[in-house]
Amino acid sequence: MTEPRGGRGASKPRRRNVARAVLGVLGELLITAGVGVLLFLGWSLWFNDLVVGNKLHEESLEQAQAWERDEAGAAHGTPQDPPVLGAPDSTERFGLMIVPRWGADYYRPIAEGVGTAAVLNKGQIGHYPKSQMPGAVGNFAVAAHRTSYGKPFNQISSLSVGDHVYVETADGWYLYVFRNLEYVQPTAIGVIAEVPQSAAATPEDRFMTMTSCNPLFSSAERIIAYSVFDRFYPRAGGPPDDIAATVAGVS
Repeated sequence: MTEPRGGRGASKPRRRNVARAVLGVLGELLITAGVGVLLFLGWSLWFNDLVVGNKLHEESLEQAQAWERDEAGAAHGTPQDPPVLGAPDSTERFGLMIVPRWGADYYRPIAEGVGTAAVLNKGQIGHYPKSQMPGAVGNFAVAAHRTSYGKPFNQISSLSVGDHVYVETADGWYLYVFRNLEYVQPTAIGVIAEVPQSAAATPEDRFMTMTSCNPLFSSAERIIAYSVFDRFYPRAGGPPDDIAATVAGVS
């Protein structure tokens, strides 16, 4: 006796059709979610960095303009005997960084401290409080993000021997010349010693140490960029030629 049409056998195709429909809806939801994640990552890793970077560039220009207006009261050092700032308050912006290698629009503020929420996550370059100030004998040590939050040190690995790194303050421009990179563990605090990696040594030179995470999108280790002080340019004499394009909007 044959089973009537529309009996138990007919329910199997219907179940398969329902399952396919459910899987199709789930697939579309997953695709939509994936697109949303990609858009968010694109916003946070590119667009947001662009917005933050432009904002900090404008703020740096405004700070430099204020210093230019107050130039009459600025200290005047010599090329090899620069003025040295006193210790700033926590989170206070006291300087600006200019790196010609990183483009004429690279103009970033330097603030006191290396706290993530208070300084680094605001796109600023942070100064290690126990290290020296710009131009002082010893080690002027700073840190910044390499990805996200404006990524001030994103191009740190592109530095070449002899590249110029400028630190601008109310007094003028301190020129440091890049020497070498080093990769260390996150616990290697010797890089910010008065003489980098030589904690027991007495400093005679003026160093600058830049630190950031490595590799990109990871904090497994640190990338360190070492530079040595070359000379000081008093504000009264105007900026050096190789950063003229960066500070063009100041005066």
